[in-house]
Formats: sequence, C-alpha cells, structure tokens
Amino acid sequence: MRKFYVVAVGVLIGLFLLAGCNNDNSKKASQETNNTETSDENKDVHFYIVRHGETMLNTTDRVQGWSDAVLTPDGKEIVEFAGKGLKDVNFSSAYSSDSGRAVETANIILDENEDASDLELNSDKRLREFNFGSYEGDLNETMWGDIADNQGISLEEFLEDLTPEDFANNVAELDKEKVEEGENWPAEDYETITDRLTEAINEIAEKESENGGGNVLIASHGLSIGALLDSLSEDFELPSDGLDNASVSVVEYKDGTFTIEEVNDMSYVEKGEE
Repeated sequence: MRKFYVVAVGVLIGLFLLAGCNNDNSKKASQETNNTETSDENKDVHFYIVRHGETMLNTTDRVQGWSDAVLTPDGKEIVEFAGKGLKDVNFSSAYSSDSGRAVETANIILDENEDASDLELNSDKRLREFNFGSYEGDLNETMWGDIADNQGISLEEFLEDLTPEDFANNVAELDKEKVEEGENWPAEDYETITDRLTEAINEIAEKESENGGGNVLIASHGLSIGALLDSLSEDFELPSDGLDNASVSVVEYKDGTFTIEEVNDMSYVEKGEE
C-alpha cells in the first residue's frame, strides 16, 4: 500500500509540472505572436517638408548649393512664423540636411513647438541642396548665362523653359571642364541628386513607420525638395517661381506608398503671423 501511495504522489507531481510547462509555453507562444503582430503593424507617416529661410547668399543672388550662409533677420523671422503655424503639430521625429541654414530652420521650428522643443534633430547630408561644383558662390546670372550660351539660346529663353532636371544636367556637363581636383566637389547631375534624396526619404519613412509612424519634420532646400517631390510623383509640377522660403510641402507615407498632399504651402507662415 505504501509503495502504491508513493507512486501515485509521483504521478500527480509529474502531471502538475507538465501542466505548468504547457502553460508557460502557451504564454510564451502567445507573447511571441503578439510581438510579431505589433512589429508587422507599420503606421502611417506624415512628412512636413520645409524649405529653409532666406540666407545672406540669397540676398546677393549667389549660387548656394553645398556652400552655406546663415539666415538673414527676415529669413529667421519667416521661419519663426512657420514654426508658430506648425506649433500644434505633434512631431515624433525631426530631420534636416547637414547644411547650417537647414539645421537653423529646423531648430527654430522645433523651438516654437512646446511638445517638440526637446526633440533630437537628425542631420542627413543626403538632404542637401544640389551641388553646383565650381559655380558655388558665383553669381547666379553667370551660371545661367553659361548654360544658355552652351545651348545656343538667350538667357531669357533659358529661364522660360527652365526645369530642375535640365538645369542640373547642364551644370554638371559644364562643370566637368571647370572643376579642379581637390578644390571642390564636381557638380551633380539630376540622377545623382534624386538617387540620394529618394534613398534618404525611403530609409526615414521605413524607420519611422516601424517606430509607430506620426508626424515627421524635414528641413531641406528649394531645388532638392522639388526634385524629391518630382521623384515621388509623375504628376508633380514645380511652381513656376520655385518653392518659397519657409514653405511647407506635406507628403503621406502609407503602405509603402508616398502621396503628395500639399506643395509650397504658405498658410502655416500666414497663421503664425496672426
């Protein structure tokens, strides 16, 4: 009888241990399933892409691509207005090109937003303006005139039919004869520019979507923003006068697809002026 009792107790203990293991395994499997479901649920991202404020080189009509200049007092003020107009947008992340004028623009906007004032700004050189090579810092009229002469047309004719793609490719072609090794970086053609811009936006979109999505600030440059939007939509048309300083263009990223919602929107500046 004692032997039977010992065996029975042993069997019961074994059953309890087995049941406990099964419960632990079930909980673990359930947790793993929930974690997988969470990681698979990527969220929408709304990009607020802002052109930097006016700079000192803008006021002297100088070529400003990878070269840099600080914002003018007026340039700083209009960005502050944009920041006030965007203050109710709950930004989850912020990015800018590594050029000082874009970094300054992004920081001003974040400073105007109480919920984003402590947000870390991520700088990315892929978001830079076009690189104009040996024309950097020269008068815009000189660069435009060289392109017009190369095409055998007047400056007026060139400016009437100007497209960012033709512009960049012409500068890159002319710069091959002017650039001196070690003095500056060669001017970029349009494909090189759009490749780096789309690489950056795709990487940022995927990262932010996986992290829960939300509103993302990007501060960049007039021609580069136009080229980026052009690469995201076949129907995009750059405004005839380009993008205004401190203008906002809004792009939605959903299910791996970009949709342009607003271009060159100055309503945020107007709202901030009120």
